[in-house]
Amino acid sequence: MSVIETLFTRAKLADGSIRDIGVTDGRIVAIEPTGSVVEAGQIVELESALVVPGFVEGHIHLDTSFYGDAWIPHKPCTNGFDVHERVAFQAENMAQAAPMDVRARNQLDLCIANGSTHMRSHVMVDGSVGLKSLETILAVREEYRGLIDIQLVAFPQSGILKSPGTPQLLDEAITMGADLVGGLDPASFDRDIERHLDVVFGVAEKHGVGVDIHLHDGGTLGLFTIEQICARTRALSMGGHVAVSHAYGLGDLSSEVAKRAAALIAESGIAIMTNAPGSYSFPPVALLRSAGVTVFSGSDNIRDSWWPYGDGDMLGRAMMIGYRSGFYTDDELKAAFDIVTESGARALRLEDYGLHVGAKADFVTLKAEHVPEAVVAVPKGRSVYKAGKLVARDGAVLRS
Repeated sequence: MSVIETLFTRAKLADGSIRDIGVTDGRIVAIEPTGSVVEAGQIVELESALVVPGFVEGHIHLDTSFYGDAWIPHKPCTNGFDVHERVAFQAENMAQAAPMDVRARNQLDLCIANGSTHMRSHVMVDGSVGLKSLETILAVREEYRGLIDIQLVAFPQSGILKSPGTPQLLDEAITMGADLVGGLDPASFDRDIERHLDVVFGVAEKHGVGVDIHLHDGGTLGLFTIEQICARTRALSMGGHVAVSHAYGLGDLSSEVAKRAAALIAESGIAIMTNAPGSYSFPPVALLRSAGVTVFSGSDNIRDSWWPYGDGDMLGRAMMIGYRSGFYTDDELKAAFDIVTESGARALRLEDYGLHVGAKADFVTLKAEHVPEAVVAVPKGRSVYKAGKLVARDGAVLRS
């Protein structure tokens, strides 16, 4: 074996074994019993810290967060939860917020410091903002290259059919550098499921990109929309390239109906994103996973116009999902952890992810004996490595 660039010694893996991890050119080239690798350009002592893959922040909004900006009090809807009203509140708040690039950097630093090495962010692209938000976030993404890998979804926050010019803007957004095309409540927001999906899947098929659709609609309306998305996905052979974010309606169904829905979603190859939000219904995580559905997670909104919560910590999100799902056993806690790591990587179609030879050396050290303890304790004092380089420690991003 040639001389290893960096040897991370005494790393505790998820199976409890203590290993040395060799990294060269940003990739893991060796995982060996401690002491068996004798030549390395640099040695980093991990002191038996638990080493896990970098977290996957699978759903966030870099353009609309107020994290690090002046506090903006939450304004409740006049009658329950109304997406149209929340979008209007957001427009009001954004008009008085700090510059978008500043707020996006604040949010990225927060997520990286907590251990996220990969991210999918939705960015507004519609008739209300045009392509300005995307232009800003594309530039910020370039600044953070080397610290975190970011996928961008062209997200029609103001609707597709209700917002003039949006179909053309979504098409142009992909040409500019967005990685996926999004949608928003085709039935309740645009009032026309088929025409809405015609645009979303039409842009996706034209450019050969994936789809990630926001779906807040509950009950049978939400289920019907998912069934239509499944049909489109199968017809275009897009299994593995489509995600439905939130899918609140799956949490409103009877056990038998939910089982049938889970089987259909799994057969169609659609991933489901949940952040286990507040008092809302959310998808039955265990049932979906048992059916073979890829379930992943994200912070969603962090201190924005939708709610004042959010800390950018995907390990904390795993705890939240486990808590709300009634996960208590070690296997269940490991499942919650999988949602923010391996399953997230699968949903985002990440190549060379994980802790194995050949993978990119993106990992986090935790002060925990094992993964179940990490999920319930959510320990801080983390070190975050991207391509084998230390990029954050103890809650602070490090820049060379």
